[in-house]
Amino acid sequence: MSAPAPPLRRLVVTADDFGAAAQVNEAVEIGHREGVLAAASLMVGASGCDDAVARARRLPKLRVGLHLVLVEGRPVLAPAAVPDLVTGAGMFRTDMAAMGAEIFFRPKVRRQLAAEIEAQFAAFARTGLALDHVNTHKHYHLHPTIAGLMLRIGRRYGMTASRAPIEPRAVLAAVEPAAAPAPAYVTEPWARMVRSRYRGAGVAMADQVFGLAWSGAMTPERVAGLVRRLPAGLSELYLHPATAGGFEGAAEGYDYPGELAALLAPETRAAIAESGARLGGFSDLI
Repeated sequence: MSAPAPPLRRLVVTADDFGAAAQVNEAVEIGHREGVLAAASLMVGASGCDDAVARARRLPKLRVGLHLVLVEGRPVLAPAAVPDLVTGAGMFRTDMAAMGAEIFFRPKVRRQLAAEIEAQFAAFARTGLALDHVNTHKHYHLHPTIAGLMLRIGRRYGMTASRAPIEPRAVLAAVEPAAAPAPAYVTEPWARMVRSRYRGAGVAMADQVFGLAWSGAMTPERVAGLVRRLPAGLSELYLHPATAGGFEGAAEGYDYPGELAALLAPETRAAIAESGARLGGFSDLI
């Protein structure tokens, strides 16, 4: 007897930056227990990582992945081991374009990058949590060299799903015509190449991803509107919930409590029911 066909619509609702701070970790736990949050992406080098792992162990249905941080954060390796990736303060550089050029042209920098990626995968493995997915802070794996290293190293650690931020602008315009953003001319071509490359290697990727254009401003109204208009296939909707801002690495202007509210809002749950989408992590839906 053949297996049943997958549901027409499948939805992964993910929280990024799990482990960044207690405020984020608390929001992830609340969003999962009381809302629609199905998955979270863990920053293994962040100050709140141990607390995040402890919470995840209490939440057996929360699917946890690795949120690789290679920019605007703290390395897992000692700064002396990755001198070209960090500032004098020992934090990752923030000049993504210049750093990206160095990654592409300088073998020494690529070796440091590979070592740091390996260290973050190994740190996640030591948590004992099942690896649901892998993505990167600021979508830095859209850089082809980073994408290649992440794929090569990640497959050894059991990476089976990742993210390519391809966001249908027509859906955004239908939700909020006055605030519909322009097409993502810079990121989308690279995202499509990464999705094709990863799928060719057997890594699952969502057909569409929501959260890029309205990052930090995923209000309950926007989230419910997106869910009601989900295209067919596998969708990922990612947010940045926290009970409060002001933590290390917090992005200026992000409405962290507002994004937590979107996960808890009755209209979000009603929209999921209305769409008929099956909710879960990548490991539940692929």
